[in-house]
Amino acid sequence: MVRKTDVQIVKELRGGKGEVEIHHIVSKEELNGHGNMYAMVRLKPGCSIGYHQHIGNTEPYFILEGQGTFVDNDMSRTEVGPGDVCYIEVGQSHALENNSNQDLVFMALIYNE
Repeated sequence: MVRKTDVQIVKELRGGKGEVEIHHIVSKEELNGHGNMYAMVRLKPGCSIGYHQHIGNTEPYFILEGQGTFVDNDMSRTEVGPGDVCYIEVGQSHALENNSNQDLVFMALIYNE
């Protein structure tokens, strides 16, 4: 089967700023109970995903384009760019901010513990 991604625009995701453009690659149902999301995500300049916790699941980010700031579980802030992997362990919290003047694009996979 071949199809287009399902694009969703979410305002203030997890308490963040602005809008997040989520290109769902497979649906939650297509993950067959193994997870909630596999998507390419685009954060426009000045937008963010708010600090939130993962309970019962984990979520790695793989940065494809742009620059951003990853806020880790201990509230440390790390600048990220293409090729960086941000890994959130089960039970940990995180956020991601785009404080640059270009889009921040990354892959996100939320899968179960």
